[in-house]
Amino acid sequence: MEHLSFPTFGVNPEPNRPSSKARVCQCCLSGDVFTATRETQREKSRMVGFQTPQQRPAFRLALIQLQVSSVKSDNLTRACGLIWEAAKQGAKIVSLPECFNSPYGTKYFPEYAEKIPGDSTQKLSEVAKKCSIYVIGGSIPEEDAGKLYNTCAVFGPDGTLLVKHRKLHLFDIDVPGKITFQESKTLSPGDSFSTFDTPYCRVGLGICYDIRFAELAQIYAQRGCQLLVYPAAFNLTTGPAHWELLQRGRAVDNQVYVATASPARDDKASYVAWGHSTVVSPWTHRLKCVVGKALEDVTSERVPVSLLHARIWEALKDWKD
Repeated sequence: MEHLSFPTFGVNPEPNRPSSKARVCQCCLSGDVFTATRETQREKSRMVGFQTPQQRPAFRLALIQLQVSSVKSDNLTRACGLIWEAAKQGAKIVSLPECFNSPYGTKYFPEYAEKIPGDSTQKLSEVAKKCSIYVIGGSIPEEDAGKLYNTCAVFGPDGTLLVKHRKLHLFDIDVPGKITFQESKTLSPGDSFSTFDTPYCRVGLGICYDIRFAELAQIYAQRGCQLLVYPAAFNLTTGPAHWELLQRGRAVDNQVYVATASPARDDKASYVAWGHSTVVSPWTHRLKCVVGKALEDVTSERVPVSLLHARIWEALKDWKD
């Protein structure tokens, strides 16, 4: 496997090395964000416990933009290899894209579906433990009790399954002359919210179409999440129109970081993903973005973690006083 470099904010990046297979983008995130109201601050303090700047470290998040093939074993091998590469570069949380082990399409879901735990999730558990990181397993077609789901499994640094998020809002769309897709032909929707805690922040999960529903992000923010991660596979119609707009909307409305991990664009696939895996800050700055098959290093401001925490800490002290 060729070496991949991961440009990071505040660091002089190595020259990007092109790859036809996959991309990983990383950025440093702080462990907390500004809050709009004292009620929100009180809620976050109650639920997750406010920490001083010294207690809540910055961390590095990696998004893997994987070119998915029709061979599941190849997808798994490549995904695990890229997780290793990201971990070696210092990533503490790594996310794969939606349907990372399967082509995206209603005809493929029954063929590639597996139970959880199963072969795909077992490999993610193993690599999370070996690398001692958090792995957000994009999504896979899951079979359970005769139903199929679009499911994201998250594993902790010890390889334990922390949470399993089933896509809540199925992607049913008909844009005349452009795209028609109906996930509900084969998939069933999930029925629960999904969050997990790390030493860096609380994370809320959605999958692709879930990002269009502002209420989900609001609920996650109210429950103390500082980072929302959406493995997603927007297409060449919805991607240019709404991909970045939705991420920035969710980020600024809720004052959280938003990350989206997409499959790499494959123009020969039956469903062509938009790509553009992205991390957006609470100020709607695009911190990192992977464009199609090529890595784009986007310049943006970065608030020093110590300064960000100091502002929150002072605001909370003023409120308590």
